[in-house]
Parts: sequence; structure tokens; C-alpha cells
Amino acid sequence: MLVDFRPHTRLRGERPLEMASTVDPVVEALREDAADLATVRLVCDWVQYKQNFRDVVDLRPILAGPERIPGQHGPTVIPEGVRDDDLEIAIDVRRGAGTALKERTAELLGARARCTEPPGVLLEDWGAGRDSCIWDFNALYWKALELWEKATGKGYEQALPGGESDARNRDAARQLIGELFDVWDTLNRSGALPEQLYIVELGVGNGGQAKVFLDEFQELDRERGTGYYRRLHYLMCDYSQHVLDLARETVAGHPDRVSSFALDATRPCTSLGFLRYKVFLVYISNVYDNLPTDEVAQLGGRTYRVQTRAYLPTSGAEELAELACARAEQVPALVSKLLRLGPSLLAEAAPAHFGDLDAAVEFWRRTWAQLRLQERYLPLGGLDLYPLAPTVSGEMMRPLLESGADIRMHVNNGALASFTDSIRLLHPFGKLVCHDLFVTDVAAYRTHFRGPGKYDGSVVNWVNGPLLAHVGRRNGFDVGYAPFAHRSGGNITTMTAQVRD
Repeated sequence: MLVDFRPHTRLRGERPLEMASTVDPVVEALREDAADLATVRLVCDWVQYKQNFRDVVDLRPILAGPERIPGQHGPTVIPEGVRDDDLEIAIDVRRGAGTALKERTAELLGARARCTEPPGVLLEDWGAGRDSCIWDFNALYWKALELWEKATGKGYEQALPGGESDARNRDAARQLIGELFDVWDTLNRSGALPEQLYIVELGVGNGGQAKVFLDEFQELDRERGTGYYRRLHYLMCDYSQHVLDLARETVAGHPDRVSSFALDATRPCTSLGFLRYKVFLVYISNVYDNLPTDEVAQLGGRTYRVQTRAYLPTSGAEELAELACARAEQVPALVSKLLRLGPSLLAEAAPAHFGDLDAAVEFWRRTWAQLRLQERYLPLGGLDLYPLAPTVSGEMMRPLLESGADIRMHVNNGALASFTDSIRLLHPFGKLVCHDLFVTDVAAYRTHFRGPGKYDGSVVNWVNGPLLAHVGRRNGFDVGYAPFAHRSGGNITTMTAQVRD
């Protein structure tokens, strides 16, 4: 039996955790269940997101057979020298103190032995994490943000730590603009500065960052007398048309300098390909952590992909059924219709279940609150056969996965796709700047929970910084990370990518 107690820093301090109070009840349940302890992993995390997709105790099967490759035949080959585990038990230590861990573990083990899984009402079948319906919920949140904000009585930025985005910091904007002006001055002196100066922002939010940037840009241009403002083209890009409409109102003082584009952040070149090699700054804030991602793991010398399936706890499904004047078995179909149509059309398409728009929005919000993910480990047939993003092979993960002890980490497929597409827009003297939740040391995945969590109605995962840096280097870019310089105490890190000198 392997015990992996990840929040080890909480075993000391003024209020230390009692490791035995978490581990002993689970071991006792396993012993009474007569489980083969040699094939069990016990993993303890401190899940810091109060809203998340995990139960206090989760069972994760570790499958023996690898993914089948289309056209592949023949027997399954098991690698030599791997540990033959078949079950992982995951405990959320933060909530464990208030739970009868032994009884809950025994209940789950009994259900597994009786083959009565899943633990609730399924919304989908097993699949890759990036394909889960949680990302359909995430997309719906941004599409119907206005309805969510009306129902909650607060703007989405209030869900962020501190209640606002660091992108609005005027000192940070002024420093960034000053660096841009220095580059442009150098190019201008040699006659190499283009007439049109392009800046792209992916994920504009309500336009607060764009307004701060444009106000400071105009002021610094006035101070220096450079005339760059009249040559500026600032492109605001976002997935949500509602968000873009809000942003346009926010930057109304700069109408001739701003254009807006509704686009998929994972494929910016699809809409902005005409700007390839022309953009001096791609600016991104709190976007990468909100894009679809898989997780992969190296356990006992073998590489796995984490498969997920979304479900509603039985009690939660019954509660939603009562809300929608339906039976519990009808809830998955209603959820599917919600994700396909959105709450506005749902109220019209299912009047027997939702009397008005407010009722449909309430069903949406309460479904999101109840939503959980079941997980299992599926062996990968080979990293080279696993595409991380359209132009990125799974082989990029190898140095990270084989960096030491067992590890589980995010792939951040959406962020990788966005990053590799965005750097194609950059002028040779341009750069990409991103403020987000970055893991900057692979070892951090062995000690802290990094998502998925829930921010209001959207999904949040930390971003695999070492992987992005590795991919950047392979594409000829230097990628660096530094704490956000203009506010202390937060988790935001600034990533900068520039063409390697």
C-alpha cells in the first residue's frame, strides 16, 4: 500500500493536521473489506477550492489495459518493472474532519464490490477530461453571463481572489507600455517600425484592462511626444459577445483605436491570421486557467491518462427533479437540453418543467453547484500517440513525467493550443504577456491540489508552466515566469514569451 499525503506543510504550524485521523479510518475500512492492500494507493489532498468537483472520499480505478489505437490489434503488452496497483482512494483532508471517513470509504468499497457504480446520476460516459461536459457548462457561463450575473447580483470579477483582476493595475500597464515604447523607439530610429502598431488582448473581461492600458498609453504618448497613439490598433478578443459588448462601452473614449473580435481563444489565428508576424504585444489575463485540459499521471513507472465522467449525486438529482417538476431519471436529458439551448430557450422548449426564464436559470445554477466528476486512470499506449494540442506531441510531457517520484499534472491542452497559435502572430520584436495561475515548478504538483475548481459558474485549473516553457523553447521562444510585481500576497504569476535572441 502506498500512502501519498500531499499537504505535508500542514502537518506543522499552530494548527497542525492529524495525519492519523485521515489515514487510519481508511485503512481500517480496507482491512474490514479484505482488500488487497498491496494494490491500493491512498492519496490525501487539501482541496482549497470550496466549490469543486470532488467528494470527500473518491475511488479511482487504475485500469490494466492501455488505450486502444484505431487499427491496432494483438494482445496487450504490460511494461516490465511497473507497480501493479488497481485502486486509488482520494481523500480531501480539508473536509475530512467533518466526515465519517471509515463509513464513507466502506460504503464506496461495498458499492464497487457489488458493481453498483456510478455514485449518482450520470451525465456522460467515460472520456478525456478536456471533452467533459463541465467545459460545456464553462462555455454556457460566458455565453449567458448576463443572466448568471443578474441571478447572483454580482459581476463575475467579484468571484476572483480580491474581487478584481490584476490586469487593471495602472503601474503594471505603464511599465509594459514603457517597454513597448523603448522597442518602438529603437526600431523607429532605424526606419524599421511599421506604420500600423498592433496589440491583441485575449479575454477582455469587461474591458477594464483595455481602458487602463489605452488611457495610460495615450498619456505616455502625450508625455513623450512619440505619436504612437494615432498609429495604434488595439484588438479586443473574447469568446463571449456579451463580454465584448460590455468592453466596448468601457473603452468608448478610444473609439478609433479599438476593434473587437469574437473568437475561440484556443485558435486565435483562425480570426487573426491576417496579423501573422505583425503583433507587438499579445496580452492575456486569467484565460489559460479557464480552458479545457486533460490530466496525465506517472504512477509506479507507468503513464496514465485521467478519464472522467460527470454525475450528479443521487440526492442532488432528486432535488433538481423536484425543482423542474420531473423525475430524477429525466434530469440528464434536461441538463443536456440546457447545455444545447441555454436557459433562455430552455424555458420556451420545456414549459412543463420551467415556468419562466428565472426558473431555468435557477436550474442551471443549482445543477452546476451539484456537479461532480468521477475519475479513473487509463494506461497510455505511448506518449507519441497522444496529441497535447494540434501541433504538440505528447512526447513533450516525458521529461516532466519522468522527473522523479509519482506525479499527476495538467496538460492544459487549451492553453497550449492558444499559446502555440498566439506566438505565430508576434512580430520578431513582439512578446506575449500572460497573468495567470501558473505552476512554475513540477514538484508543486506533488504537494498541492491544482484544480479543477469552480469560480462562480466557470472552471479553473492551474496552468502547467514548465510544459509551456518547454514547448516555447522548441518553437524558438524564451519563456520566463515572475511573481506579479505590482501586488503582493496573491497567486498570480506573469509569464513572458519572446523570440530567443
